[in-house]
Amino acid sequence: MFTKKKIIAFIAACAVFLALDVWMFGAMTTSFAKAVGEGQVQLAAAIARSAPAESEAVDAWLASASESYPGIGLLYSRGIPDLDDVVDASANDEGLFDLYRAQSNSPAFAKGIEAASYLETQAIAGSYRLGERRVSLLFAPVPSKEGDSAIGFVLVALDDARVRAFAGLANALATIAFLVFALGFGIATFSRDPLTGYAILALFAVAAVFVAYPLFEALKLTFLKNGRFSFAVWCEVLGNRQYLQALWGSVKLGCLTATLSTALGFLFAFSVARTTIRGKKLLTALATMPVISPPFSLTLSIILLFGNNGLVTRRLLGLEGFSIYGLGGLALVQTISMFPIAFLTLSGVLQAIDSTLEEASLDLNASRWATFRRVTLPLAAPGILSSWLLVFTNSLADFANPLLLAGSYRVLSVESYIEVTGMNRLSNGAALSILLLLPTLTAFFAQRSWVAKKSFVVVTGKPSGRLSDLASPGLRRGLAAAVYLVSAFIVALYGTIVAGCFVKNWGIDYSFTLANIGEALTRGKDALLSTLLLAGIATPIAGILSMVAAVLVVRKRFPGKRLLEALVMTPFAIPGTLIGISYVLAFNKQPILLVGTAAILVINYVVRELPVGLEGGVATLRQIDPAIEEAAADLGADQATIFRTVVLPLIRPAFISSMSYTFVRSMTAVSAIIFLISARWYHITIQIYNFSENIRFGLASVLSTALIIIVLAVFGLMRLLVRQSENLEKTVSVQ
Repeated sequence: MFTKKKIIAFIAACAVFLALDVWMFGAMTTSFAKAVGEGQVQLAAAIARSAPAESEAVDAWLASASESYPGIGLLYSRGIPDLDDVVDASANDEGLFDLYRAQSNSPAFAKGIEAASYLETQAIAGSYRLGERRVSLLFAPVPSKEGDSAIGFVLVALDDARVRAFAGLANALATIAFLVFALGFGIATFSRDPLTGYAILALFAVAAVFVAYPLFEALKLTFLKNGRFSFAVWCEVLGNRQYLQALWGSVKLGCLTATLSTALGFLFAFSVARTTIRGKKLLTALATMPVISPPFSLTLSIILLFGNNGLVTRRLLGLEGFSIYGLGGLALVQTISMFPIAFLTLSGVLQAIDSTLEEASLDLNASRWATFRRVTLPLAAPGILSSWLLVFTNSLADFANPLLLAGSYRVLSVESYIEVTGMNRLSNGAALSILLLLPTLTAFFAQRSWVAKKSFVVVTGKPSGRLSDLASPGLRRGLAAAVYLVSAFIVALYGTIVAGCFVKNWGIDYSFTLANIGEALTRGKDALLSTLLLAGIATPIAGILSMVAAVLVVRKRFPGKRLLEALVMTPFAIPGTLIGISYVLAFNKQPILLVGTAAILVINYVVRELPVGLEGGVATLRQIDPAIEEAAADLGADQATIFRTVVLPLIRPAFISSMSYTFVRSMTAVSAIIFLISARWYHITIQIYNFSENIRFGLASVLSTALIIIVLAVFGLMRLLVRQSENLEKTVSVQ
């Protein structure tokens, strides 16, 4: 692997590439500096030619030139030192005058003055500090009326930031080019499996550039004030009562939503998984609807039904002064929107519990309630806590619902958005988004600590294929009534959205119309097509990347594996507003200028949904015996062939699920992309929000319905492609 011959060849190749790298980027920097210098000489000469010959007109000329050429320092000397007896020097910058006096006898300045006396414009080598800036200095002659002699000169100070920025960019690119070559050539030279090495290198590059770097830029900005390290931003944020109020508002809303959603999710999961309730497939479909529908859809229907001019509150009940806006309305819509997260998590947990322990408890004459309380509920506790944590995290990061329904109630996600878009204070917005991580991380570590102290292992052999129905007939009827009632409410919410498409002016004129459909699709066509195109591009990229990452994490051993996994999983734990702000900070400047392009939206989709695909791929791969891949390798297949012909077909369900989830979430994204959209690349959810803000509920309903149909079609296709094995299904038996 590491032989003397390979090491010498590697060092020699790196040395040759480094020499070429330095020469090429050095030549680029020199050429750029030369071109800029020629332009500066022409500008300085033009400025000097406009200088007056009369002393009394100098001050007025300096003032006029300062307005015409902002940011440029000028010093005008009537007469040439050592040639003329009287020298009258005036400057528009006191610092430039002091610099001239200090350096006037230096060889460089003497050479510049001499060149001016011969009617030549001379740039001084190097740069000089002028206040907080570094500038290039040029001596330009002021010609006489006849043009045959110089009656003075102008010292021009031009900011050389462009040259320094280009030099910094060139150095950065040269360093990156060398590192890429060294790593790539090193993998090809020393690795037994170069393809795996390249995959690891590519994933590290993606994680470093699109996860670590933007977050570092956001964090760095919160510790800068006027370009210097400072705690001023954090002192302002933590000392502002309004911000702390918003933080407490987010935490309170998160706790309330997580508790209600987990309770409702457990109610649905227990009814579907552990009772003989009828219509399980329909109930499961209705329970998962909110999590795959646009984030504004349920908020829109809540406003249409219970808003100030809502169908129920105003039309049917005639309520005056009732308001759905605030904590109550937010808790309601977030609970309905997020309880599917708890339902999906707890369904798997309840089905995975081996019913042998429950049957043993019942055989020992324990009641159904005692068995549930002492056996089932403790075993489901990790799933309950995980569900609570997931909903709590999603509630804190939720941006769409509070944007429309918060009213005077303050939450931190909306405050950070206002700081960035309304106040143009990126540093404050970044600090507020980072502040959202504190309650999330606190809840996460508390949950991990509690679960780590207990053991929940119950499957030590072949699990039972049956599940015990612990609900008595009366309780079963009560559970069914509650589940059916919530399901009917969900149907009513989505039915309201569809009905809103055909109402002329909701809350005022309920007459039937088809005008909304034509107008909404005409005005929203470009946004819908852009969203479909970008989501379609992001979907296969995210699917392939997540499966490659899963294979590396499960099947390969390499230095930094845990770091890579942590970086890939990081976007799942941080608010979308923080990702949006950090991408604006990181990719709105050189060397990676992406803001305003389609690429930044595709990258955001991929990075945001990569953790879900990775988790699905890891879970699937751990169920597959690696001996299958080893057999293919023994038969001479390389890593690319093994991945394409063996691994990918086996993890097809996780692969398709990952792509479907990416497509669905890309179509319904809000929190991060609201900072990244442009006039050319708009997003359908932002169009829906704009219609809702402008009280055009009919148009918003049409676009929401269209989006729901598209998402459901993709989700339904995924369910057809990935069916659960009949061998994994369990039956519920009544004890």
